[in-house]
Amino acid sequence: MDTPQPTPEEIQARVLHRDGLMLVIDKPAGIAVHRGPKGGPNLEASFDALRYGLPRPPVLAHRLDRDTSGCLVLGRHRKATASLGLLFKHGKISKTYWAVVEGGPTENEGEIDIPLGRLDAERGWWQKPDPNGFPSQTKWNVMGRGDGLTWLAMEPITGRTHQLRVHCAASGWPIVGDNIYGNGPRFGEPTLHLHAREIVIPLSKNKPPVRVVAPAPAHLHERLQACGWNGEEAATAAEPVAADE
Repeated sequence: MDTPQPTPEEIQARVLHRDGLMLVIDKPAGIAVHRGPKGGPNLEASFDALRYGLPRPPVLAHRLDRDTSGCLVLGRHRKATASLGLLFKHGKISKTYWAVVEGGPTENEGEIDIPLGRLDAERGWWQKPDPNGFPSQTKWNVMGRGDGLTWLAMEPITGRTHQLRVHCAASGWPIVGDNIYGNGPRFGEPTLHLHAREIVIPLSKNKPPVRVVAPAPAHLHERLQACGWNGEEAATAAEPVAADE
């Protein structure tokens, strides 16, 4: 899946939450968040349309893989971005991903505890299970099953690169469409079935955490429905976009 550079209108339509400190946008699959060495479409190049009156565009507070969709947090100014960075670094922000995996676990819930290390120097971000690597834990719950597939809700306790993808593959149930660690094709369908579904951000001590939900993207619908998803989004949709505070 190759997603073209979003227009100002397209990127603004993807804003799920906005306040004076941060934005949460619904990242489309198939586009990198950063400018790469080879150029090409990237989300950062569209951030100028998200200033909403501030002198500078917002800045990424974390990353999602190119082929992962869903909740992506941006800091609206330097102080906010620094605060968000610390919350991510210290594991204060809870994230729930939806994944559709091949096969699946026999139990209905569990935790994966597999340390991860870099695959090799030439592969950049690619990871592998490594007893001497960084500690990496992921909680998971089965949301549904069908057609030899399982729909999982996954919560990364740690935030290693490609953690969910490697943990699923190492457990014997790779994510559908994963063309690095699973059986996904290099080109074409199915693309990666991994979606950053929900994020909970305790940004203020005096207010409840901000909870944002990203709707399931179209490329996940068929296999989610095969696992029992009824397509109902209204009950869990994000709160309406708030005005700046």
